[in-house]
Amino acid sequence: MILKDLIKILNEISPFELQEAWDNSGLIIGDENKEIKSVVLSLDIDESLIDIAPENSVLLTHHPLIFSGLKQLNFNEYPANLIQKMIKKNISHIAMHTNFDKTHLNRYVGEKILGFEIADEESFVLKMHCDMSFENLMLHVKSRLGLENLKVVKGKEYIETIALTTGSGASLLSFVDADCFLTGDIKYHDAMQASSLNLSLIEIGHFESERFFGEVLAKSLKNISLSVIISNSKNPFTYI
Repeated sequence: MILKDLIKILNEISPFELQEAWDNSGLIIGDENKEIKSVVLSLDIDESLIDIAPENSVLLTHHPLIFSGLKQLNFNEYPANLIQKMIKKNISHIAMHTNFDKTHLNRYVGEKILGFEIADEESFVLKMHCDMSFENLMLHVKSRLGLENLKVVKGKEYIETIALTTGSGASLLSFVDADCFLTGDIKYHDAMQASSLNLSLIEIGHFESERFFGEVLAKSLKNISLSVIISNSKNPFTYI
């Protein structure tokens, strides 16, 4: 398959035009006119992923390896060290980030992983029906996402509605119309803001809430004429 044909298929699955202005989804590294042999799906790109990726393959990830403009390519530093290895193996890179959040990932985590009924969806924020105590909701979230510990803000005893944004969604606090907000990368001042709004928060982790990217996208790629490999990304954090 020619790379531009794969890009066309991906654009039909989740249009790249839906990405946020600050995002960098789409073709990051590669020549759209070259032939590719296989696709490797992963949340992120690291050295071990490049090592196992076949030559002339595409690393199709959620997070872009290049997020903002690069002023230099120092091959001793990240991400240039990874780019160099990819070029040597003729490996391309495509990212499906905020566009895929909006079209697939939030809904998959809300429905299939957490098991809630969708009430509404607006851009990055998914609203769901809940109807359980805050304590039971915490136990439910821990079990479904496989979390050992939770960082929470308890605003209400009983939760009727939940808002969900996978990844890092704390900047959307002001737009949340629900009893509890589930998202990752919650900071101290986010917690202060939630407390003032009487909004419950449950920190579900950036990696933990987005690690399903590969399995979700693979369902849409099962009929393409390429080998599709799902690689389990490694969480860069170690919890002690």
